[in-house]
Amino acid sequence: MTLDPVHFDGIARLAQRIDHGADERDHRKFAETVWSEFLDPLVDDTGRLVLEPLETVSRHVVDCEGIALCERPFPTEHGLDAGTINPTVFKNGLVIDIAQAAMSRTPSNLDLHRSRTVVATVHSNDPTAHVDESWDEFDEGYSQSRAVKIPPLPRFAEGVVHALALYLAESEHARDHAEDVTDLLVLDGPLYPRGLLRWSDQHPDLATFLEENARPKQVLENYVRLVETFVERDVPLVGFVKNPATRVITRTVKSKGADAPWSDDSTFFTRILERGEYVSDVGDDRWERDESSLTYTGWFRSRGGVDRPLSVDGDALGVERQLEPAAYEVAFFVIYDPRDDLIYRVEAPCAIVRDEERRERLTRQLLQDVAIAHGPPRIIEKADELARISATEKRSLRETLERQFDTVERRSYDDKRWGDEFA
Repeated sequence: MTLDPVHFDGIARLAQRIDHGADERDHRKFAETVWSEFLDPLVDDTGRLVLEPLETVSRHVVDCEGIALCERPFPTEHGLDAGTINPTVFKNGLVIDIAQAAMSRTPSNLDLHRSRTVVATVHSNDPTAHVDESWDEFDEGYSQSRAVKIPPLPRFAEGVVHALALYLAESEHARDHAEDVTDLLVLDGPLYPRGLLRWSDQHPDLATFLEENARPKQVLENYVRLVETFVERDVPLVGFVKNPATRVITRTVKSKGADAPWSDDSTFFTRILERGEYVSDVGDDRWERDESSLTYTGWFRSRGGVDRPLSVDGDALGVERQLEPAAYEVAFFVIYDPRDDLIYRVEAPCAIVRDEERRERLTRQLLQDVAIAHGPPRIIEKADELARISATEKRSLRETLERQFDTVERRSYDDKRWGDEFA
């Protein structure tokens, strides 16, 4: 049922009762102050460095059409992604998620595209439940699969099985196919398993699980070894984050007593990268965005928030690092695409981007990817297509699991209400 016009107007009138605070111009002005005065370097209220530019705090602009037509700095490009069926709870107490990872390549490599790494993570409160955790090959040896049992953690079972399935599949597939990458690998998502590293801040039970169980450390170790492999091979590795949600700058600015009027760092970067002007519009000024060019920042080194464990200040959850700790630190730059009013964050190990010439080539490649695709690079969209499990396939897999376990999926009213829409 749709809203009657009178009801719509009544709801809309609520906006008149809300004072949204400072003027938009003031928000932009304060963002400029933070950009010019806080970030070289940014330190928290204890004096610990959390962010600093690799060179200088800088922002740049490039014409969308011009960068799209430039010669590509890296002739071949690989992408990596993993998809899951989403956590599934059965009436017998099992909680399962299944992830498959795939790697794409431009130009295409059909044998590589055929390969999959499939991981099932299983949670059960039944102490007699057993899982054979050995690797198994299928599809004539092109693919491999493994099941992994997760220690009991009832309150967060669904989130844990999901994260571990996703990151185990992705990291194992990346390590197995690292030698196939000759020029550049782009991960669909952050450089390290951010969702897992965030557990220490989410709840004491999750923090304890992170500290005391070997499985999360094994996942992080896979990413550490992946970075080491690419550093030793002298091949670039980056993570492309479509929905960056960091709050390091916002939180640190607020800790210094400044009332940063942003929900997260993406809003801050939008403020300082968006180009345009105020134009008169029916007695008021309206911001008109310039959509002809991509804008982007210079590179930063991050040691705050979930980037801290892999910084020189962190212990990498106890994972042994074979290179100097600074080599693993997260470096990033931010791209703003005004055509969609979206922010993207590109991450790389500091060891990969220490060289200025390589840093510039990587920047140019990712800018060109975004300009051409009008969004995230096509190479990771291609990997997403390979790894994605459709709603129909998810339903069929769950039915197969029901028969295998002689049980049925636990359903809620939302399953009846929404059906397969959110499968």
